[in-house]
Amino acid sequence: MHPAPSALRRAAAAATIALLATAVGCAPQPDDKASGASSSSAGTTCAKGKLATRTAGKLTIATDEPAYEPWFKDDKPANGKGYESAVAYAVAKQLGYDRSAVVWQSVPFNKAFAPGVKTFDFDINQVSISAERKKAVDFSSGYYDVRQAVIALKGTKAAKATSIADLKGLKLGAQVGTTSLDYISDVVKPSRQAAAYSKNDQAISALKNGQVDAIVTDLPTAFYVTAAQVTNAKIVGQFENQGGTPEQFGLVLDKGSALTSCVTSAVDALRGDGTLAKLEKQWLSDAVDAPVLK
Repeated sequence: MHPAPSALRRAAAAATIALLATAVGCAPQPDDKASGASSSSAGTTCAKGKLATRTAGKLTIATDEPAYEPWFKDDKPANGKGYESAVAYAVAKQLGYDRSAVVWQSVPFNKAFAPGVKTFDFDINQVSISAERKKAVDFSSGYYDVRQAVIALKGTKAAKATSIADLKGLKLGAQVGTTSLDYISDVVKPSRQAAAYSKNDQAISALKNGQVDAIVTDLPTAFYVTAAQVTNAKIVGQFENQGGTPEQFGLVLDKGSALTSCVTSAVDALRGDGTLAKLEKQWLSDAVDAPVLK
């Protein structure tokens, strides 16, 4: 598929930004800054409300459908409720776009970070920043530090697990393309092949129906699942972060996007002034400590 003229213009603009970023200095490392250009390189290119967005005067934000709690509320990304919806609007405000200028778009989870020209300005959908994914897309700075957790039905063998070794003989499941599935294969290394589902609700249904012994999701989602979706389930425990740096969710942008440095600056500002912490407390307050599986 050949890029459209607008994509070529964005690519040209991205090249200009990249050159400017090189002249100013090196980008921070993935542990706290995941963009391809430093926030200090934004300068006048980030004039509020006048960015080189897909639609002039509008900011197109994508997420998957359905949009799960606690990240979104009532499957309505545009209502500003839920952590990611609130973060999206906070970033938009930092960029100079009020709520009426934000356009929401539905994009499947895997498609958001797959190679190819994007139909959105940025995507927010619990996408973990990784070196592999950065080959195909740009990321903003991390807007949330996350851990992965194991969910099992109460009273089962899986629910009694207290270590990673206890999980090895179980049938585990997770959504395809997620860090959750990576943790199963790379950390647990089970003796039985893991079940991969195209949607998280399919993994939850499999748990309910006894098709898997346990599933892996991010910790806030695990708290919501056990509190509202599968009330006879429990959080078995959470995994430690791998590699010495926290796993982070980042906003996804087109590879080489002219907006990357601007969006990163916005996320940095929200972290710096305490907005992200305030929103996390408001929407993810249930995501407290869970036993650590070692």
